[in-house]
Amino acid sequence: MTHISQVHTLAKQIGNKLKQYRLLLATAESCTGGQLAQTITSIPGSSAWFERGFITYSPLSKQELLGVQASTLKRYGVASQETAEEMAKGVLKKSPAHISIAITGIAGPEGGTKENPVGTLYFAWAHSKPPYCKSCLQHFDNGERLTIRYAAVEFALKKLIPFISIAS
Repeated sequence: MTHISQVHTLAKQIGNKLKQYRLLLATAESCTGGQLAQTITSIPGSSAWFERGFITYSPLSKQELLGVQASTLKRYGVASQETAEEMAKGVLKKSPAHISIAITGIAGPEGGTKENPVGTLYFAWAHSKPPYCKSCLQHFDNGERLTIRYAAVEFALKKLIPFISIAS
């Protein structure tokens, strides 16, 4: 099975679970630039369970579209667990979705630092009832931008499957 078919299989499984529980999903993406939403919407019938996707690449867009606090960005940076959590929570405030995924980080090949080297990504998953948010840091060692982005999408989807059961 190719990598592409693996992520599409995950997206189909997620769609089936979301339909079963009558939940809507929305996304907030930075370094993946919409690749997560593209993967999800490539599934026929995804309009029944995918509500919307935000591509918030710049710090300003994170603030304006998702309500990420300027103080969070200044203190922790755009590539941080705190920012990912505010993005995921902001999606739920700005849409009728029940569940959200947020991704931010350094996909490279430039922009890495000692604290956040290339391949460092932060993820957050949130649901609205009861309000709950889970986040994590994941490092992808490959260093190639496209490979890191694909790996991030796959990771986000894999972690979403058990999260849906918590929200239902």
